[in-house]
Amino acid sequence: MLDRMDSLAPPPAFDPLFLGVLAPLPGPRAGQRVRLLDYTHFAVVLDLDRRLAALTGVTILGSALRDVPRGDGWHLDERVSPDEQCGPELYARNDLDRGHLVRRRDPVWGDEATARRANADTFAYPNAAPQAAAFNQSAELWLGLEDHVLEHARTYDQRLVVFTGPVFAPDDPVYRGVQIPQMFWKIAAWSTESPDEPGRLETTAYVLDQRPQLDGIDLRTATEQALAAEQPPPLGPFRTFQVPVGDVAALTGLDLGPLVGADVGAVPAVAGNAPSTVPEPSDVPGTVHLPPAGWVRLRTAADIRLAPPR
Repeated sequence: MLDRMDSLAPPPAFDPLFLGVLAPLPGPRAGQRVRLLDYTHFAVVLDLDRRLAALTGVTILGSALRDVPRGDGWHLDERVSPDEQCGPELYARNDLDRGHLVRRRDPVWGDEATARRANADTFAYPNAAPQAAAFNQSAELWLGLEDHVLEHARTYDQRLVVFTGPVFAPDDPVYRGVQIPQMFWKIAAWSTESPDEPGRLETTAYVLDQRPQLDGIDLRTATEQALAAEQPPPLGPFRTFQVPVGDVAALTGLDLGPLVGADVGAVPAVAGNAPSTVPEPSDVPGTVHLPPAGWVRLRTAADIRLAPPR
């Protein structure tokens, strides 16, 4: 159940009707203890047990984006107890990056004061996730997916909603008392209009895998050695996949509501490319062998599949 801290939070900032059609924040999985945190133009649903965001949602108005100084003022959210959010101690003296789940530039739009506030809000620790510091080409593609989809949606007023989060798996390695996610997901949503279907929601989904490409025995050994040396668990080169939106629901156990039925990026079942085989959501999300059938490995933006404009 979402717990919105109305007395201390700023006015609700994530607008589920920003696209003109309903694109709501996904709901938590059964039994998940979460807290909803509103920020400027985005929201974070914080998992109080994992102390990391379960998901984020941001509204992007491409025509009103502003360039403001980046800064680097990472800070705890004062509305949340320090023992319910991961802070600087997780990232100190190691090669873990504080990866923005909501990209710094995405909510930075509107008037100057609002844009600067949004920029500062993205540096709240609930918006951070531990990621491998050495970003390779696949990671850069991951960070650029929204640019690609936003360009595709230019015809539709450059309005975009993006949801991002980690895949919490039961076997995520524990480092400094925190289970480190090894996979992340992203869903882009926009609306398109046609003479027959005004205001139609469309979505597409992606998964980033930062697990090292080792067999089970080698991975366990490498993880044990790293943790014994008080180092982060091994994280491998990033691989990015375009996946059916429904598979994100299966991986995470989250309720994606209308986002699943609006999927235009799912790969059709053709010879040599069978439908996805990811199981239905269960009490043990995060269990999957990559890449399942129906997942497309992305190496460049040209590999991204989107429906042609109507």
